[in-house]
Amino acid sequence: MAHSALQMEPLRTIAAEHFRWVMLSHRWESKEPRLHDIQDNGVYTLDPVGTVVKLQTFCKTARDAGYRWAWVDTCCIDQNNNVELQESVNSMFVWYRHSTLTIVYLADVLPSSEPGALANSTWNTRGWTVQEFLAPSTVLFYRADWTLYLNDSSPNHKESAIIMRELEDSTGIDAQALVAFRPGMRGAREKLRWASSRVTTVQEDIAYSLFGIFHVHLPVIYGEKRQNALGRLLQEIIAHSGDITALDWIGKASEFNSCLPADITSYKAPPCMLSSLSEEEMQLCVSRLRNSVSVESTSKLYTLLDNLSSPRFAHSRLQLPCIAFSITELRRRRNTDSETCFTYEVKADCLQDLLITSEDRLTQFSPTRPTQQTFLLVRPWNRHDLGLPDFAEPGLADDAQSVDDWPEPGSPLDESVSGSLVDSKLADLEAELRLVVRLGQPFGALLLAQQRGGEYKRVASDHLIVARVKDVASIDDTMDIRTLEIL
Repeated sequence: MAHSALQMEPLRTIAAEHFRWVMLSHRWESKEPRLHDIQDNGVYTLDPVGTVVKLQTFCKTARDAGYRWAWVDTCCIDQNNNVELQESVNSMFVWYRHSTLTIVYLADVLPSSEPGALANSTWNTRGWTVQEFLAPSTVLFYRADWTLYLNDSSPNHKESAIIMRELEDSTGIDAQALVAFRPGMRGAREKLRWASSRVTTVQEDIAYSLFGIFHVHLPVIYGEKRQNALGRLLQEIIAHSGDITALDWIGKASEFNSCLPADITSYKAPPCMLSSLSEEEMQLCVSRLRNSVSVESTSKLYTLLDNLSSPRFAHSRLQLPCIAFSITELRRRRNTDSETCFTYEVKADCLQDLLITSEDRLTQFSPTRPTQQTFLLVRPWNRHDLGLPDFAEPGLADDAQSVDDWPEPGSPLDESVSGSLVDSKLADLEAELRLVVRLGQPFGALLLAQQRGGEYKRVASDHLIVARVKDVASIDDTMDIRTLEIL
């Protein structure tokens, strides 16, 4: 078998060399050649007019570089075959990933262009081109006359410091991701920000073009509209990763689920990054708390939060673990500057008073004028943000100590074990107090309104809602920890 494998290796090498392919990334123009235009025809026999010239020149450029195969999205997909279209949309990232070379054609960048023309190109505004650049390892940029951008004749423009800096400045994508991107759900909020200023001709494509970036496989349903397409993608991200940073947005709520935005542009604003304490400040706060909080209740709070499950999202309903604060008073301020946006003075149990701005006209109430509808300000539970360890990964138990290694009763290790137990208790108390300190810091809150069926809906805000507890020392007694169903 080993001899047979050795005989196959040269064949694999020859096959890989022969079937290397080049991909094209470009801005679609009107009347691009489609599959039926080139089927049973030679590319170079087509009448060289309009966008056919682009196709022919791309193929010639690939051939002159020593490649036998070239792929273009306009004519290598049967747009009328739904099965093929489904596979293509979900496989596009992988195809670009495994290409030997991706050629980016900048139709609006002139031969005389200076550095900065790439950043201002229409190609740099399109939704699909994000993955078309991030996926491949080797990329070359060509100007309108099919000469290399900035006359850079290096074999890979991802190794050009000038070009990468131009892309980093214009897209907001960090240099490392531009050069060596890894798909997946980690850092979801940042990836959504990358796409927030992009546009697509077909509205659903703003979501479909991100499938590969997040490494998800979902049905492609043209006609479902933007909100539903984006909602399904965000639901998949939250359901499988437990990452709630996708809830960090400003703007209008989606009809798919009120905790999600109606449009990806809502992620343009930088993510909620409230200032955190330095280690010195943290230690000072912990020292102050040692004699002012109950060890038992603090431990109970830590355990309760540590045992919370991750968010669950299915059938457009979000099960959100959170810390809830009941709103006791909500009054609308007179606002002469805007007739469509309202500012509310809000009082909530255990929180400092705050202002909230929203396009929604909310019911005003107070202790003397109560309302039957319940309003909450909630802190979505995020283990990572609050310094708790991530949920256990598969395989971690392999490193656990074997029962055979445990000391016999009465062995000399008893004293050291006792000492380690003391150290462990002190470490646990330290972690619990640090958690209380973090809970006392400002946080990004969601405003929720209860519906008739007992579920909640998020009230969208035009500004980040920043809340803070009144008394850090009483946090362990006042935390209302629960999981809410949000429509």
